[in-house]
Amino acid sequence: MRHYLDHAATTPLRPEARDAWLAASETIGNASSTHGAGQDARRLLEESRERAAAVLGADPIEIVFTSGGTESINLALQGMWRARAAGTEAIVMPDAEHHATMDTVAALVEEGAVLRAVRVTSVARIDTVAFAAELPGAALATGLFANNEAGTLNDVAALTAAAAAAGVPMHVDAVAALGHVPLSFRALRADAAPGVGLVAMSFAGHKIGAPVGIGVLVAARTARLTALLRGGAQQRGLRAGTQDIAGAAAFATAVELAEAERESESARLRALRERLVSGIRSAVPTAELLGDPDQRLPGNAHLLFPGAVGESLLFLLDVAGVAASTGSACQAGVAEPSHVVMAMGRSERDARSVLRFSLGRTSTEVDVDAVTGVIADAVARASGSGSGGRS
Repeated sequence: MRHYLDHAATTPLRPEARDAWLAASETIGNASSTHGAGQDARRLLEESRERAAAVLGADPIEIVFTSGGTESINLALQGMWRARAAGTEAIVMPDAEHHATMDTVAALVEEGAVLRAVRVTSVARIDTVAFAAELPGAALATGLFANNEAGTLNDVAALTAAAAAAGVPMHVDAVAALGHVPLSFRALRADAAPGVGLVAMSFAGHKIGAPVGIGVLVAARTARLTALLRGGAQQRGLRAGTQDIAGAAAFATAVELAEAERESESARLRALRERLVSGIRSAVPTAELLGDPDQRLPGNAHLLFPGAVGESLLFLLDVAGVAASTGSACQAGVAEPSHVVMAMGRSERDARSVLRFSLGRTSTEVDVDAVTGVIADAVARASGSGSGGRS
């Protein structure tokens, strides 16, 4: 029996989202066509946009459907950079961002951008004072709503308010947070002036039970963005190409369900996480929970196992039927220390000795107990499998 504790990487497809996808895929017509079939497709697409907007606290016109979180992040960051105000070159980015952001910013640095890095605290929270200090004169800023590895929630309202006060446009990566914490694009924009403060927020459907291949970028009406894909005027000209009606319908269904169950599911996952962490620490007293102990994603348990090799731990747990991760799934297969753990001030050795367990709507006490039943043996064996890297 396999026990899946890697919901932060991707979570199982919701039956309702699958059914919505299949039903919408029977729709004949291109939503850009003017004939009746095309207009039927257009109607379903726009209804899905309206439903997604209602949950995300945005206007329907601000919903841009994409292929997922990575494309949404790239559209936001590359689009904002290329449409930046004259004379601005700096990008403000915290040290513990997802690689979709880090790698995009690195590419922009090669084009002439200047990185202004912002430290995070020992629990992987963005330092709001340090963030605000780097904003004046910047072209754009970005930040995570919740750290995808450590699970720590950031003070996003303070970050976006600081960007607005500095007159800087900001993107927020909310991929990990969707379905777990209250989200409202409109509330976070507050009374920001047009084109500054929060102007873009990214999401991925497969994190909430929609199919892989559908995501959303919420882009403010006043956002200045240059499109990545050209060839049509779809979606305000921000993303050209025939629109994915079935994916949009599935996303709308999944995000509505995720929001409807959010409070009760968060409480359930929090209790499961506490059971998991308590059980692991009983079995392995040296294990340490990283990230904020309270202000964190409800299903996230990011643990340091001193002296153990994370990759070996991952393999041993997999053999025992437990699926977890050493960090972001986007870096799977790459044996490197966690940049998030090192940004928290830990050693490279520690950064090679972490595991992320992430719970979701299909997680049960049986899954949790499966981990606690095998973790001590796995740690003992992984501690003898190598040096764990340099200190």
